[in-house]
Parts: sequence; structure tokens; C-alpha cells
Amino acid sequence: MARESESGLPIEPVYGPDALENWDPAEKLGEPGSYPFTRGVYPTMYTGRPWTMRQYAGFGTATESNARYRDLIAHGTTGLSVAFDLPTQMGHDSDAPLAHGEVGKVGVAVDSIDDMRVLFGGIPLDKVSTSMTINAPAALLLLLYQLVAEEQGVSADQLTGTIQNDVLKEYIARGTYIFPPKPSLRLIADIFKYCKAEIPKWNTISISGYHMAEAGASPAQEIAFTLADGIEYVRTAVAAGMDVDDFAPRLSFFFVARTTILEEVAKFRAARRIWARVMRDEFGAKNPKSLMLRFHTQTAGVQLTAQQPEVNLVRVAVQALAAVLGGTQSLHTNSFDEAIALPTDKSARLALRTQQVLAYETDVTATVDPFAGSYAIERMTDEVEAAAVELMGKVEEFGGAVAAIERGFQKGEIERNAYRIAQETDSGERVVVGVNRFQLDEEEPYEPLRVDPAIEAQQAERLAKLRAERDRAAMDSALDALRKAAEGKDNVLYPMKEALRSRATVGEVCNALRGVWGTYVPSDAF
Repeated sequence: MARESESGLPIEPVYGPDALENWDPAEKLGEPGSYPFTRGVYPTMYTGRPWTMRQYAGFGTATESNARYRDLIAHGTTGLSVAFDLPTQMGHDSDAPLAHGEVGKVGVAVDSIDDMRVLFGGIPLDKVSTSMTINAPAALLLLLYQLVAEEQGVSADQLTGTIQNDVLKEYIARGTYIFPPKPSLRLIADIFKYCKAEIPKWNTISISGYHMAEAGASPAQEIAFTLADGIEYVRTAVAAGMDVDDFAPRLSFFFVARTTILEEVAKFRAARRIWARVMRDEFGAKNPKSLMLRFHTQTAGVQLTAQQPEVNLVRVAVQALAAVLGGTQSLHTNSFDEAIALPTDKSARLALRTQQVLAYETDVTATVDPFAGSYAIERMTDEVEAAAVELMGKVEEFGGAVAAIERGFQKGEIERNAYRIAQETDSGERVVVGVNRFQLDEEEPYEPLRVDPAIEAQQAERLAKLRAERDRAAMDSALDALRKAAEGKDNVLYPMKEALRSRATVGEVCNALRGVWGTYVPSDAF
């Protein structure tokens, strides 16, 4: 029976030498750490040291999340990944009417420097790498992090980590945007310039395909639309007067890892090859680091099930293996109970242990790119690459990623694929263990972690205290300076930092920018 990949490409029952007829290893493979980086961005990959093991965590108050971070570090996590609640992601304070019912639910509530100080209390910021999943207000959270580091006596040039800062995918797949595309891209260019001058080791953007995949994108769509967004960001920075080699080495990407191991490995290898070629040929990058597609991976939350949740332990292990065989630089493994609620301490620890077993009990770290030369993998890599390049060409026909977004192209393509997946699942053609086959007559009870609804009132009390204590005149002056920079061409991060230092809240800073730039309203094309 013929099989198709997640991207709708044929999977042959047997691959042989004819699968790679006229296939040039020098052109397609190269050496690990060298152009076209198909085999990995570093010569030794995991034979030198394993990938960074991150755990994505954040819930309730800063105090609760800080306790979880300390526990993860104690159990071997080498990088923190911060999840923020929806009000923070949308630039609203916890006491704003729009925040009601969402405070602390899907991440930690951060309203001001006071919360950020608590969030990282007792955690040496010169010793950990921190990734923050934040987009529209990314500049604010980065500056709050820098301010807390300064209070710890840690200089900005010692800070390492990543802000997601990828607003284009919010218009495509996720929806937590604030400003229209043009000022959003201007803000991203300002972040690039600021970090080059002030926080040189920071990864200024994590261009994300993960959320597109969660919305239903196929592997080919995931890398095509993600790389197209990346091209838009590079064009924006170059148009703002930056040399490509001044910022491109700090770009990073964020992808999903599904249970379909072979295609996922092929996807990661194809993405590296495409990006290296684009950066060399379109943008004329000279620094080899500008050509490297470095990426973080998260196992596929969308594939986890509330039914028989323990089976998700197996899914996550398979997905993590796909990411490692594909050459990821860092990895987050989902907890088995995330389809039900926020992970418990035990489930988060088991997710971390999954990575540790792969790193220290298997032989996948013994050799670089073990699938290189595989008839099946090399053929699939070529096919995923061709499908992605074709989609990227269609984006270019619209005039680039922003123009295609405004016409609803990427969103429409992803929704069609999501509908196909839903139809296949409903019909039983696509097997989901425990959902449409191998069900139990009665599910075992499971007690999830629950967020205390009193958190919203607690955050409101903290905000009231902050507003009563701070120097209002100093804060108003700082916000006025921010508005003036936003109206002109000065880098907005410098006055933004001073506003946050004066204890302006996330909502107040975002509202100041809303007053100048407006807010984004989707067109009818969506």
C-alpha cells in the first residue's frame, strides 16, 4: 500500500541507488560544519557536547515559576525557557479588563520589573541561558531581563539567550500580535541594532515554524513559511542600514519535531541547506556563521492526547529522537500531561529525563549525522527541499512574506492542510493511538495541576502598590521620550529601557506605542 509523508510526498517501500541517481555528495552534503550545512552547523555536533536541554516553564506568579526554574536547574536543565501568560504576550497588565480570566493561566504574569526581579531571584544570569517565548512585546521583556541582570551585577555582554521576537508568524498562525506589520518590523530592526551594541551574545530572534505546525502546517509548509519570514527580517535589517554579517550570526530558528522521524530528519537537513544558499546567494553573506541555520526544537504538543496520557511519554521520546537525529542545537521535550493541563513537577522532570536518556544512554551522540548517505533520507531531504522552495517561490510572487500575509496566503495553505489532517483522523485513515484506535472503555482518573484563580487579584494588588510607590513624574517623562522616538527614527529601546527602569508597566509601555503606531486589525482576506 502506498504511503505519503506529512507533506503529501510519496514514501517508497524500498529505496536503492537509483533514488540518488546523478546525486552529487559534494553539492548536497559537504562536511559537517561547512556549506551547505546539510550535515549540521558544527563540525563535531554532539560528539563534543550534547544539545542544550531546555524546559519550557512558566505559570501563575513569578514566585511559583521561580521555584519551578530552580527545581529544573537542580535536575540538570542547562537552559531555561520562559512561558508568559496571554496578557503579557498581548502587552496588557494583569488588572486590565482584557486580561480578566487569563492571568497566569498559560504562563507567568510579568507586569513590571518587580515581577521580573522575583522571576529570576537567586538564579545567576551569567550562568544560565534563557529563552523567552515572547513576540510583540519582546523588546520589553528583554530589557527587563537586562535590568535585573544589572541589579545582580551581571554585565550585558555576559548574557546569553534568545527572544522569540517573531511577529510575522503571529499574523499567520497564532494571533498574539499588537502593532501593524510595518512598525513591528521597525521594532525588530531596533532590537537587532540594540543587541549588537549592548547585548552581543544574545540571539535576537527565533524565527518560528513551531506554531505554524501546531496550526496544521506540513513539514514542507513549516520550513517554507518560516524561512520566508526569515528572509523578510533580513531584508528589513539590511534596509535599515545594517550589514548582513553584523546581525545574521545571531539569528536562530524554532521548529517542531513530530513522530514521523524520517521526514522530520529530512526537513531539518533541507532547511539548513536552503537557508545557507539564500544567505550566500541573495544577501551575499561572507561570515560562515551567517549561513548557519541554528535552531531550537520542541516536541509536537499538537500530537499529544488527553486520552491515555501516559502514551505521550512514548510520543515525546520518538519526537525528541527525530530532533536529535536532525541536528537541533537545543531541545524542549513536552510533558506527557500537557494535553490536559500545565505540567506537574513530576511530569516536567520525566520530560527532562527523556532527553538525558537520549544523550547519555544511547549512541546517537557518538557520530555526526548518522543518516548521511541513506538512500531514503537523502531522497526525502531533496523532495522536502523542492516542495519548500516551490512554496517560497509562491510567497515571493506576492512580493514577500508581509504581502503574502496581507493576502492570507500562508494562513489559507495551513488551514487546508489542517483540514486534510482532521479528515484523515476522523475517517481512521490516520491512526492516533488511544483516540481512534486502541481506546480504553474507561479512562483512568488523572489529577492535573491547576492555577489558583486568586492570582489575578494578587497581581492587581502588586500593581496598585507599584503605582503608589513609584516616581510618577520620572515615569511620565520616560514614556514621553519613548513616544518621541517611536514617532521619529531613533532606536526605541533606549527610552523604553528607562521607562521600565522607572517602573512603568508592560501595559503602559505598550499603550504608549499603541498611541503612536496603532494596533493591527486582520483584513477580510483572513
